[in-house]
Amino acid sequence: MLTIQKAIENGNALFTLAGRLDTTTAPELEQAISASLNGITALVLDMAELTYVSSAGLRVLLSAQKAMAKQGTLTIRNVNETVMEIFEVTGFSDILTIE
Repeated sequence: MLTIQKAIENGNALFTLAGRLDTTTAPELEQAISASLNGITALVLDMAELTYVSSAGLRVLLSAQKAMAKQGTLTIRNVNETVMEIFEVTGFSDILTIE
């Protein structure tokens, strides 16, 4: 299960994610992001409560990174140890801006 809280203000979008970003939930995040990108120059994904990311979730993050590269920035915040390990093993820690 994945919970997505979204806040958009002045060209900034903050998505707070909780739960698991996997094959079942990745399409939900992908749809939420793509529906919100118009006019956005800064996209922040807060992963403080995210417990797991699968390859399907990584694909959504890569897609968001590519989209935001054309119009602004994507920043990942509050990544826990488990998810950071996934980012490091897959090389995503080199692609994504992680704070």
